Amino acid sequence: MTPPSASSAGGLQGRPGGPRSRSAATARAGTPAQERELRAQGKKTMRKLRDAAMTVFEKRGYHAARVDDIVKVAKTSHGTFYLYFANKEDLFRTLTADVAEEMTGLLESLAPITADDDGYRELRQWLGRFTDVYQHYGPVIRAWTESETDGSEFGRIGANVLDAFTRTLAARTGESTGADGLHPQVAALAVVAMIERLNYYLLSRQLGIDRDEMLDTTASIIHVGLFGGTRQPSMAGSGGTSRRRSSGRD
Repeated sequence: MTPPSASSAGGLQGRPGGPRSRSAATARAGTPAQERELRAQGKKTMRKLRDAAMTVFEKRGYHAARVDDIVKVAKTSHGTFYLYFANKEDLFRTLTADVAEEMTGLLESLAPITADDDGYRELRQWLGRFTDVYQHYGPVIRAWTESETDGSEFGRIGANVLDAFTRTLAARTGESTGADGLHPQVAALAVVAMIERLNYYLLSRQLGIDRDEMLDTTASIIHVGLFGGTRQPSMAGSGGTSRRRSSGRD
């Protein structure tokens, strides 16, 4: 089976409920803004501040970012910022809540992975949805990484999301006969580490990785290694895309 293209990858971009839908319509408000009903212009300003914050977190990291940096990117004032968010931490809290919600939905969408072509497609589509979330919220996810060891509220949230990912993937791995002899939790951690780093390189453009090639290859590695799928060598003229077939094991 030739891996599906991006158009059939089940990505979230442009779909209802996708990672951009909350930002476009019902972005979470900070503590000050929760005390009043925002009109259309107020919601627009709040979204602008959130988007500016992600730009700043991308460039400077969470700890080095300042409210001054955020308002400069948003082209607004400090006074306006404090109408919507109590401080940088309050703004970041709304973003982490969004990511946690997206990641929870992503985990709930992962069906059992079989060894056949349907299992490969399910896995590849799920990885595509992860990439969509990561591309939108990458600066927030990486800021979590900065906080995971400092005992902060954000570090605990990040650790909880990682734990949920590991448990879900370990459960799917444990269901597969293709993972016999492997420690499900260790295998799940390896998968989480791999897809997080690959998406980081994709987003940062450090290595010139192509999205579809990354998803095809990652899905093949995981499907063969953990779920009993099999792989054939690339066919001449296939453009380097691996061709796969089912092992027949369910």
